[in-house]
Amino acid sequence: MSPALPEGVERREFDGRERLATRGPPVYGEPTEGGWRVWDAGRSKLGAMLELGMDADLSGGDAVLYLGAASGTTVSHVADFCGPTYAVEFAPRPVRDLVGVAEDRGNLFPLLKDARRPETYAHVVESGLDAVVQDVATRGQARVATRNARFLREGGRLLAAIKARSEDVTADPEDVFDAVTAELSEAYEILETERLEPFHDDHLGVVARVR
Repeated sequence: MSPALPEGVERREFDGRERLATRGPPVYGEPTEGGWRVWDAGRSKLGAMLELGMDADLSGGDAVLYLGAASGTTVSHVADFCGPTYAVEFAPRPVRDLVGVAEDRGNLFPLLKDARRPETYAHVVESGLDAVVQDVATRGQARVATRNARFLREGGRLLAAIKARSEDVTADPEDVFDAVTAELSEAYEILETERLEPFHDDHLGVVARVR
């Protein structure tokens, strides 16, 4: 039996098939109906993790730090059902879009910062968060997650999408995933891992608990 979806995330029928959905203003041209909008797993690593039945253990109202928010596709869905949602993005151009997304969501706080340097936003992001969601296309993804563990409460979760090609474009993805999860294990207890195909090639979804 698949784990329950987070409160505020439902499977609803769009165009004759059930799809993940959250309730909120549309962001990226996704289908909408009755205030609900499709959470497209093909455009969202976290959406793919939920679609594949991974247990994210997110609850409605959770306080979240999202690393690698880009222009807001996934983090907008997170903000639809979570509480305070801090969205870190390094590139100025997508942050401009992210700011527009945040205008419709009073709990979404865009931060033009580098996720590899959490000390630069520690004065803004509250401590004792429930979850860190990570989708950063950079070498050293485990190091990013470890450095940002400082914001989590005891028992807080890491929900990460590890991109093999960002670590080493020539290496076998399974070897990359083994190395990254081994490094993550220094700060986190790994609870679940799953490849994100068919939604995202050469990505590993990771659910972990901070030690």
